[in-house]
Amino acid sequence: MSEQRHVEVVVVGAGFAGMYLIYRMRRAGRSVQGFETAGDVGGTWYWNRYPGARCDVESMEYSYDFDEDLQQEWTWTEKYSTQPEILRYAQHVADRFELRPHIRFNTRVEAAYYDEGTGRWLVRTDDGDELTCQFFVMATGCLSSANLPDIEGRDSFGGVLAHTGRWPHDGVDVTGKRVGIIGTGSSGIQAIPVLAAQAGHLTVFQRTAQFTLPARNGPLDPAEQDRIKETYAELRAANRKMPGAFGSRYARRKGNALDATPERLRAEFDFLWEQGGPLFLASFRDLMLDPEANRLAADFVREKIAEIVDDPETAARLTPHGLIGCKRLVIDTDYYETYNRPNVMLVDVGSRGDPIQRITPTGVLVGPDGTEGEGGEHHELDVLIFATGFDAMTGSLLRVDIRGRGGRALADKWANGPVTYLGLNVVGFPNLFTVTGPGSPSVLANMIVATEQHVDWISECIEHLDANGLTTIEATPEAEAEWVAHVNAIADRTIFPTCNSWYVGANIPGKPRVFMPLPGFPNYVKRCEEVVAGGYEGFVLS
Repeated sequence: MSEQRHVEVVVVGAGFAGMYLIYRMRRAGRSVQGFETAGDVGGTWYWNRYPGARCDVESMEYSYDFDEDLQQEWTWTEKYSTQPEILRYAQHVADRFELRPHIRFNTRVEAAYYDEGTGRWLVRTDDGDELTCQFFVMATGCLSSANLPDIEGRDSFGGVLAHTGRWPHDGVDVTGKRVGIIGTGSSGIQAIPVLAAQAGHLTVFQRTAQFTLPARNGPLDPAEQDRIKETYAELRAANRKMPGAFGSRYARRKGNALDATPERLRAEFDFLWEQGGPLFLASFRDLMLDPEANRLAADFVREKIAEIVDDPETAARLTPHGLIGCKRLVIDTDYYETYNRPNVMLVDVGSRGDPIQRITPTGVLVGPDGTEGEGGEHHELDVLIFATGFDAMTGSLLRVDIRGRGGRALADKWANGPVTYLGLNVVGFPNLFTVTGPGSPSVLANMIVATEQHVDWISECIEHLDANGLTTIEATPEAEAEWVAHVNAIADRTIFPTCNSWYVGANIPGKPRVFMPLPGFPNYVKRCEEVVAGGYEGFVLS
């Protein structure tokens, strides 16, 4: 290896994880270099600028808690913050802690190779720069690699083509236009009501009907915000005891749904529906564990859809089959109500309808299989939007050519699905850390809380190595195998694996079907603490 510029830590990504990690490294006096493909901080909130984009965790809880002054000085305006407000918050953090000088923006890390002779990582960027580091940290986020389906004729469309996860910064003017949107996951469900209010006509191409709950969003009462700030430490501590690391103020879990009377069950579901938010399934202990209990909640939501949507056929197409919560549970503002508008059409292109045959220069052709165009219906469009989600959890990690011991690629190591120890490290890749990687709670938890916990663990690990004259940490094969088995065992106790969701990579053709996140934030944190208390059990420190 030739002599390159060297830093102790390289951080890839300048979202909430990357920013906090750079802060921790600088506070410890370490040399650190951050890289970010975007033009500024914010991560997913930099890219996802589509109409209606907002967080589904309450603003007062979707925020950092590592600095008390930061907590007290920032004021949120809505119960659930919009993308522009969250991006302003991220920018404020970067300014307040002077993080930008340590980040190279508009720069993509293309490759990182581990040199066994020097014990360093060689990192190469898309502009040809190279540097070495002792610790290489991927803080690229779980939902940052946009998935653009390879539909025939996609590139032939002559109108405006956009993806919600890569929304143009100058926006897309849909006023009075014929707009089509493919996908009804979280992004689509947030965007559709806003688009419908602006477009001349909106055609929604639905592949799979989704369960979504009302957010009941609104302005955040300043007096309530002040009350929360007075006891912020207690709220944060209580949230860390919640399965998803948020929502302790609304905790109502009391007994099992299968043991409740029909009257109590209905009253509880009605209360939570009117209250709004994502904690509907936290009302009874067995809703995420027992399919029979879950169907009680699913049937309640199915009834609500039938009540809200005026046209019975449209309501039927919007009604999901199966269980609620095994896919990401979405919260919305007037999603089902939007289908009562005269300028909105729902086209089912999933298993209950006819598929998209191809995209044409002027729209989308939908019809049955067979001879091209046979029985097809062509939808003329001026704007076509893909709300088709992300290559979740592993997409951004595998877009970098990461090679560990013996030159083995991480992509090869994960050919049959991702394997990690604690979601933090991979056997054969010394001093590589993945923030909220596969095998950690990540997307099943409040992401800022999850990233803070990981960054704290990584920072304290590096401090431990330095204090003991050590330079390298790497998981053992036994610990990695046992952890993967543990994650699978926990997931199998729940309803999560019963769905073809992006949790298992089902939205990406050819991606191995592996349940990637770990349910249960408090137990995960406890295990991480036990590993440290046991002298970094399951790792080799050298």
